Amino acid sequence: MEDLKYLVALSLFIKFGSKALFKLKRAFSNYERAFKASLSELVKAGIDEKIALEFIETRTKINPDTEWEKIEKENIKIVTPENAAYPPLLKEVYDLPAMIYVKGALPDGGDKSPLAVIGSRKVSQYGRQVIDEIVTALASQGITIVSGLALGADACAHAATLQVGGRTIAVLGSGVDQFCPHTNHRLAEQILANNGAVISEFPLGALPLRQNFPMRNRLISGMCLGVLVIEAAVDSGSLITAKLALDQNREVFSIPGSIFSPLCAGTNNLLKMGAHVVTSSEDILDELNLERAEKLLEDRPIKADSPEEAAILKIITREPKHIDNITKDSTLSASSTLSTLTLLEIKGRVKNMGGMMYIVNK
Repeated sequence: MEDLKYLVALSLFIKFGSKALFKLKRAFSNYERAFKASLSELVKAGIDEKIALEFIETRTKINPDTEWEKIEKENIKIVTPENAAYPPLLKEVYDLPAMIYVKGALPDGGDKSPLAVIGSRKVSQYGRQVIDEIVTALASQGITIVSGLALGADACAHAATLQVGGRTIAVLGSGVDQFCPHTNHRLAEQILANNGAVISEFPLGALPLRQNFPMRNRLISGMCLGVLVIEAAVDSGSLITAKLALDQNREVFSIPGSIFSPLCAGTNNLLKMGAHVVTSSEDILDELNLERAEKLLEDRPIKADSPEEAAILKIITREPKHIDNITKDSTLSASSTLSTLTLLEIKGRVKNMGGMMYIVNK
């Protein structure tokens, strides 16, 4: 613990990235000696003299004991490559993080089958439906879903996993005490309450700066067997993560989409470049050679409790259908259609996708 305290203190100096921290550990054997080193010792260890001078000035404002108290108060664990809880796949990455701040649980030996799920912050109704269909199926098979807790596809992937009692990990581009957007703070709490984890390599208080996200993305892809891209425009950051995954020798999966949708242009391009096409959870399980686990939740039986419900359930599928078309095809009155749909939604047998579009629930 004593050495971890000084590792935390060193990480607060922003110009000491993981490479510098590893360099200091090799040169001084422990982080306490590195933190207290003289200018000449730091330079001898391979630190640029200008940066070393800046660090010596900065460290006078850093109290390792105070910083460690913050860690303990927030119930945060510091995980390094020497720890059993350090994600094993991450050790294969050439620029692996020297430390990870962890809220929640990272099991010893790592998660058995982690998969990254990423996509557009402006996720479409189609993207939401894909997540509801495929991510929930994967999570119910025991796959750990890893994403970035951003708006859109990330948040939907986390929420879909929680919905079926699965395990999910959020990787932040900020400190684990900072959330972007702030509205996802509640989602983070739900992740932690359901045996998940919120992790970051950035220190407490670190803001979600733009330059942090490529570093975050390499963690998302690096700790997983593969990356599933739900939706992505041609300039989407999700494509950067997909490129990182390829560099890390990870599998890249992509959902095919409409040729008319800008949100599908990036994912369709990934397919042209050789990404695995995914139209069901089985595509991913087969490609990663994962055994199908027993489902955690059984599919709900779709049962009608009245003639009106039977008429509607007969014509609603997993393809979104507008209430006007449901009324027309069921031959029910508009008021009867609306009241029956509302009742079916309460029972969990249909789902309102927004815009009065309905699908049958699984």
